[in-house]
Amino acid sequence: MSSLSGRDLLSLSDLSADELHELLDFAASLKAGKRQPQFPQKVLGLLFRKASTRTRVSFSVAMFQLGGQVLDLHAGVTQVSRGEPTSDTARVLDRYLDVVAIRTFDQAEIQEFADYATIPVINALTDLEHPCQILADLLTIQEEFGSLKGLTLAYLGDGNNVAHSLLLGCALAGMNVCIASPEGYAPDPAIVAKTHELMLHNGHVLITQDPEAAVKDAHVLYTDVWASMGQESLADQRLPVFQPYQVNDALLSQASQEAIVLHCLPAHRGEEITHEVIEGPASRVWDQAENRMHAQKALLASVLE
Repeated sequence: MSSLSGRDLLSLSDLSADELHELLDFAASLKAGKRQPQFPQKVLGLLFRKASTRTRVSFSVAMFQLGGQVLDLHAGVTQVSRGEPTSDTARVLDRYLDVVAIRTFDQAEIQEFADYATIPVINALTDLEHPCQILADLLTIQEEFGSLKGLTLAYLGDGNNVAHSLLLGCALAGMNVCIASPEGYAPDPAIVAKTHELMLHNGHVLITQDPEAAVKDAHVLYTDVWASMGQESLADQRLPVFQPYQVNDALLSQASQEAIVLHCLPAHRGEEITHEVIEGPASRVWDQAENRMHAQKALLASVLE
């Protein structure tokens, strides 16, 4: 993956289709133990403004397994919490670190950081995109079906950062993607337009308010919480609006017989997904969570190469 050496990953659209497939294959080989690159004395900084379990731990373990070290730079222990400009923070950390993963609210903040830093900058989640999550998702789907091309993924729920990155990732992978959201909660039209541009007639996109239309014959059913981080105060008022989009046995029965279910976690059982489905035979949620580490290890090794 020398083509990714020294590069940023702020959006999945930063990758070409070939680079995405190569990165997934690299992650699969790392998971199988066929390769074990080492980057001793390399340091990953985690600059997180948002809470994190899977992203924080998977990045840390991945970097340790690559022989490097991790510095946890959450905002509360840095001058970021006292208003230091992003441009200043970027230019200072650029002198200390070899790579940085940033988890924040505004996509513009991570873009500004990348503009001022020469080290690779990785988007570990913003309100607009969650590219590392979708790398793990696609790895999980590839493990299940052997190939991604021609498969259909149906996402049900809020047209949020995960939905945005799924649109872009599926487009690059040659998959069909269907997003079903309530009125007023559809994905960003600019992301949808970019998805059409990336697909190059290698798949189709459906944006709908009809969950049954989205899941018909789908190979993958995907959902996320109905109120993302920072929207917790809206959770109760969203419940009745999103209830028809719950991933349950009835909806799963309308998908392909070989369909699997994914959830980026944390999950609210009884809301966006039922206990029976997330714990049922179609669920690949725990493989998906593990694959965060393998996908991010492949990404770190590639940008550090």
